[in-house]
Amino acid sequence: MSNRIIPLSIPVICGKEWKYIKDCLDTGWVSSAGKYVNKLEEEICKYTGAKHAVACVNGTAALHISLMLVGVQPDDEVIVPTLTFIAPVNVVRYLNASPIFMDADKYYNLDVQKTIQFIKEETKFKNGFSYNKKTGKRISAIIPVHVFGHAVDIELLMPICHERNIKIIEDATESLGTYYNSGCLKNNYAGTICDIGCFSFNANKIITTGGGGMIVTNKEEYAKRARYLTTQAKDDPVQYIHNEIGFNYRLTNLQAAMGVAQLEQLEKYIEIKKKNYFIYKKEVDDIPGLQISVTPDYAESNYWFYCLQIDNNTYGKNKDQLMSYLGENKIQARPIWHLNHLQKPYRNYQNHKIERALELQKITLNIPCSVNLSESDAYRVIECIKNG
Repeated sequence: MSNRIIPLSIPVICGKEWKYIKDCLDTGWVSSAGKYVNKLEEEICKYTGAKHAVACVNGTAALHISLMLVGVQPDDEVIVPTLTFIAPVNVVRYLNASPIFMDADKYYNLDVQKTIQFIKEETKFKNGFSYNKKTGKRISAIIPVHVFGHAVDIELLMPICHERNIKIIEDATESLGTYYNSGCLKNNYAGTICDIGCFSFNANKIITTGGGGMIVTNKEEYAKRARYLTTQAKDDPVQYIHNEIGFNYRLTNLQAAMGVAQLEQLEKYIEIKKKNYFIYKKEVDDIPGLQISVTPDYAESNYWFYCLQIDNNTYGKNKDQLMSYLGENKIQARPIWHLNHLQKPYRNYQNHKIERALELQKITLNIPCSVNLSESDAYRVIECIKNG
């Protein structure tokens, strides 16, 4: 067996990254101004169909600004999934608002049915806003996360959120390239459906700028305000007049140059991810006690991460034992995130009927999924899993 380490998820540099970054270095445009920042915003709009895009220093910054744009205030509440990376939960607290945690569905996404039930039964609508019956606080927004590149069944969620004036911020940080293939959202990309969407270009995402993020919206007023807030809220940049507190959240030209080159490769990357997903699915599902999780049938996923589900009673190892065995064989794997409603800073916040997320967290291991994962690498991972 090869001694080469098979990483979990690493970036691939195979396009015009060197050319575009060298152009930044040669011209001296390396900071938060330059043609590549504008070009990346334009190309994201062209790719996704969004009318406006505002580049940010990372996906967390994009989420933070987005909550401000829709009017989340201190002492408000924001509905979030417990099964997700912690960033969309933390940004709620940045604004001194409180999270309400929701369960996951079988795709690891926000459980839309339980969320609708919560809004109908546990909130009341008065004076144009929804209020939590338990706390009396206003619920001003919800952040559905398209986890692992799988689209949330957001079509079901939209009517009640519109009816109850709960703004929807799509956390599409993991799902650039994912789109809906049926229903009224057919051919629309994740992140472009609701009030605002946010993408991430972190190093482990399907395309990367090293770090970086993007706000997308179809509302011009949101885009203008996002651009204002992310560039230190300059009312007069010559005289340094600032009428509000702003943020140094603008993406650099160097990073954007890399992003433009990466975006040119996105469709090829998705095809590779999809091919490797089905190699895993075909082989692993035949191993007793194991399966690769399914993707939603109402959407085309970008197949960002692969989830191996383990029945330890049948397979003979639990996820931690298998992760250790893979590590011994130089194959990187990781458990999914510790559930956020159980994280120390969030244990005292409200959660609603969390059940499936607990099970998914217990049985799931993420296995290698880099774009440069070769077919032979995939079969090496599979063989090691079989021998585990």
